[in-house]
Amino acid sequence: MTALEGIRVFDMTRVLAGPFCTQILGDLGADVIKIEQPNMGDVTRSWGPPFERDEMGQETTESAYYLSCNRNKRSMALDFTQAKGLEIAHRLIEKSDVFVENFKVGFLARHGLSYEEVKKIKPDIIYCSITGFGQTGPYASHPGYDFQVQGLSGLMSLIGEPEGMPLRAGISIADIGAGMYSAMAILAALFQRTRTGEGQYIDMALLDSTMALMSFAAQSYLLDGRLPPRVGNGHPNIVPYGAFKAQDGFVILAIGTEAQFEKFCHFVGRDDLLTHPHFLHNADRVRHREEVVAEISAIIHQKPKAYWIEQLEKIDIPVGPVNTLADAFANPHVKARDIARWIGDDVKTIASPLHLSASPVSYHKRPPRLGEHTEEILAEILS
Repeated sequence: MTALEGIRVFDMTRVLAGPFCTQILGDLGADVIKIEQPNMGDVTRSWGPPFERDEMGQETTESAYYLSCNRNKRSMALDFTQAKGLEIAHRLIEKSDVFVENFKVGFLARHGLSYEEVKKIKPDIIYCSITGFGQTGPYASHPGYDFQVQGLSGLMSLIGEPEGMPLRAGISIADIGAGMYSAMAILAALFQRTRTGEGQYIDMALLDSTMALMSFAAQSYLLDGRLPPRVGNGHPNIVPYGAFKAQDGFVILAIGTEAQFEKFCHFVGRDDLLTHPHFLHNADRVRHREEVVAEISAIIHQKPKAYWIEQLEKIDIPVGPVNTLADAFANPHVKARDIARWIGDDVKTIASPLHLSASPVSYHKRPPRLGEHTEEILAEILS
């Protein structure tokens, strides 16, 4: 039995933050009904290449982007801006537990689907709105996009080399973070409903979630008012910690304790560093970052990657390769954890990281075609 078996989600989300949230709920067993405009659907279906290919090797209309966040859902083509479509939406909502949307503030209210209206239809509904900036504040009415939020939140000021330009994260971390936090909020609201019998409204924002994800970096600023430095692959609070160039490529060295630093120095025959005033403690190494990094870089460059990974693992020094995605998916541990897995025979997907012993996630539905389940849903739920 899955954790959310018997829970139905009325899913009015598209692009990434919302679909990422509802995919988590679908993985946990909820019946997720993805509402899409006829003849249009989720805009990310066309965000490619690459696109999925059919059994004949021809490209379909489903992009990798869309496939990444829409498994375990059923698609219903429904124009809720028309009276008949709105009537059907209301009837489906009456039989749903969760309502998730990520339209601009006020859009659904103009179409009879505000929280107040939905609550009249389903009093114990859990209604989650995901927007760029939330329902309150001077930016509430502004559209919000991942890249924009990465810049506004301060996240980009932390990414990149010290003298280089600020960079966005290589994935849409603002969207994904908001999706994960939204799923957690919905799960908490479902649990609360078992106690009180009452639903509630959930106001989620990309900006809020992204600033929360900055964790210790943001906390450091709140503590002393100093801006955390941009340190490339390094760590603002730990040295040595970064990507170092070996003879044939880069290795990750992440020395987080004094004991690890001592073992490293013993191993490389540099006990002299343990008595050098600039290397004594982590705080000293952080203050003299450039000098320490230069010394460690010279040491690592003397041997190939395989040497460092093999030898440092033996003495429990955190070390690893800088993999490509091809390297990562070929890794024996990644294979053992079934991180790339099939849904049926035609779609390979990235596995959920949720491993529950009694109510495991399932991979029972491939990402749906536009409107694929419309007739099925109408017959099953509204007949």
